[in-house]
Amino acid sequence: MNKQDLVMQIANKEELTQKKSDEIISTICETVMKTLSKGQKVTLAGFGTFAARKRKERKGRNPKTGEEIQIPSSIVPKFSAGKGFKSTVSRK
Repeated sequence: MNKQDLVMQIANKEELTQKKSDEIISTICETVMKTLSKGQKVTLAGFGTFAARKRKERKGRNPKTGEEIQIPSSIVPKFSAGKGFKSTVSRK
């Protein structure tokens, strides 16, 4: 499923236009990204938690040359699935 498929699913289920559904999804995504960029987390009960995590500086290898390089520390997004999400996905 891609964003357009999600837009259509929500538009059909909630009887919205596709444009309005797309605006809602875009607003949610933008809000989550802005919140994480401020160092805060977003928790959606039953779904999961989005958070920004600091990754330490580490050693790596250049895939072309095999030369060892230093990879600088960075901040990366992280998602932890909630109990409801996990139980829904794990059903067979």
